[in-house]
Amino acid sequence: MEDNSTAVILFDGMCNLCSGIVQFVIPRDPKRHFRFASLQSETGRMLLSRCQLPTDRYNSFVVVHGATCRTKSDAALYVCSRLTGGWRLLRVFAAVPRPIRDRVYDWVARNRYRWFGQRSSCFMPDRERDRERFLP
Repeated sequence: MEDNSTAVILFDGMCNLCSGIVQFVIPRDPKRHFRFASLQSETGRMLLSRCQLPTDRYNSFVVVHGATCRTKSDAALYVCSRLTGGWRLLRVFAAVPRPIRDRVYDWVARNRYRWFGQRSSCFMPDRERDRERFLP
């Protein structure tokens, strides 16, 4: 069983969809369970390496919580389970076999730049209080 310590969400800082997800999570995480780092950052690459994941391809959303590294749909469902409001209900999708969930995840990930666009620089929030949650 994991404790309630802070988890780190690793996201593609150049992806508009990924940055939008971070912006979605921040106000729905009033207990500040999550911190954030882009996959491209020094912290992101270090955590990817620790999770034994590639440090040069950014096609997965990753959540690192203690010694546990979650990717793809498992990471997304974990985040939803920690948010306030009805988002916890999405955890029912854990009943869908992971290969099916991850196939849908991979399809969105492959098309995310085409559908949502790409940023020229890494996302950073406007408010100082939120910026403190971002790791270098």
